[in-house]
Amino acid sequence: MWEAGLEELFGRVEGCFRSDQPRAQARAYVAGLLSRTERKNGWTLAEFSRESGPQKMQRLLNEYAWDADGVRDVVAAYVVEHLAEPDGVLVVDETGFVKKGTSSAGVQRQYSGTAGRIENCQIGVFAAYVSGKGRALVDRELYLPASWTEDRARCAAAGVPGRVGFATKPLLALDMIRRFWLACRQIGWVAGDEVYGADPELRDWLEAHRIGYVLTVKKDLEVSTAVGRFRVDALAAKVPARAWKTYSCADGSKGPRMYDWALVDTTDLAGPDDRPKQILIRRSRSGKKDLAFFVTHSPRPVSLGTLVTVAGRRWGIEECFQSGKNEVGLDHYQVRLYHAWYRHITLAMLTHAWLAVTARKHRDQNPPAVPPTMTAVGYKRLPGGLPVAEQPEPDRRMMTPFTLNEIRHVFALFTEAVLPPAMITWWSDWRRGHQARARYYHYQTRIYAAQSIARQAAAT
Repeated sequence: MWEAGLEELFGRVEGCFRSDQPRAQARAYVAGLLSRTERKNGWTLAEFSRESGPQKMQRLLNEYAWDADGVRDVVAAYVVEHLAEPDGVLVVDETGFVKKGTSSAGVQRQYSGTAGRIENCQIGVFAAYVSGKGRALVDRELYLPASWTEDRARCAAAGVPGRVGFATKPLLALDMIRRFWLACRQIGWVAGDEVYGADPELRDWLEAHRIGYVLTVKKDLEVSTAVGRFRVDALAAKVPARAWKTYSCADGSKGPRMYDWALVDTTDLAGPDDRPKQILIRRSRSGKKDLAFFVTHSPRPVSLGTLVTVAGRRWGIEECFQSGKNEVGLDHYQVRLYHAWYRHITLAMLTHAWLAVTARKHRDQNPPAVPPTMTAVGYKRLPGGLPVAEQPEPDRRMMTPFTLNEIRHVFALFTEAVLPPAMITWWSDWRRGHQARARYYHYQTRIYAAQSIARQAAAT
């Protein structure tokens, strides 16, 4: 059944290939990305496909005639078809690809959030669609530093088209947002970190098109309020204790991610309806009380809880980067040419999208006996938004839903005929049952801790 879904997706991109040869090679490339091969480059993918050398895989990325942007558009439409919700969020962010040498398009010593330091790397700017149904990457752009775009001979050697000039990361993100909006018209919200929150052109475009956003900003951003103009970190000190509300913005691996939140109105107007912007403040519940700040705008009134949900979904793209690199070799490529980078990344995105949609379909068709996450079960909130657990005792039939990792692992075992099918199914069920019970008790511990804090706050 899973293989049929992959073939159906590949049928959608058939028209992006001019002949059977690149189409068949791309299908073999995707099969290799889904395999148990540890490193997924031209040599190892060729070995998995039982080819005599990496030449065909290299020609697929460097020479064959096919439309990577057309495949990208099919992937975006496929993700929207299966994962779209009215409150879905398009998240923009960048990730680094550490590389050696100086010849790969866009490579130089620059800060990589992935490595957490300055490295010799390429930077890719991505867009991911994140909703309650799942998350997947839908677009990509390679960032070319000014040192590259000012050296046209170097660009020509790396296959960078002459029309490609310097563009900031927010401008690349805005191009992807525009494309997604024109193609799918399925953007309720946009989220991003402070690189994008600081860009006025990106915010202006979203406001003009009545698209809501929750964008991280630096603590020194100044905003106007009814009582004067302040930095956002100074506003946090003025928020009264009763205005802070506690919400989980997302479920983590060991329970809900609980923070204190406050919303401050500004007199800065935005959009064709002249609605005021607001500043969303997040405060950690640890002793340090670390703060984060978001500028928000919505074409219609929304609750604090909605803004918290949008802010929490920004983490979805980080999960896409992690699963893309771990599961489908997003960063395993060995290419130097500009268009070859796009081709590998696009095929990895297609593979990742299939895993995300397959996981969603399996959850719909096989609901767990006892939902393993707090947000999936009935619960109520104390004043301030704290959850009160109403979960039943764990059931022996409880299993975590299929993750992208588990789907790829099981799919590879089935297609490579490593073990008898019955043994593969039994082992997967046993592992997911064990994970579900562990997660249940992790969540219970976090929830009981939140209840204890709520009782202490109520007593004072």
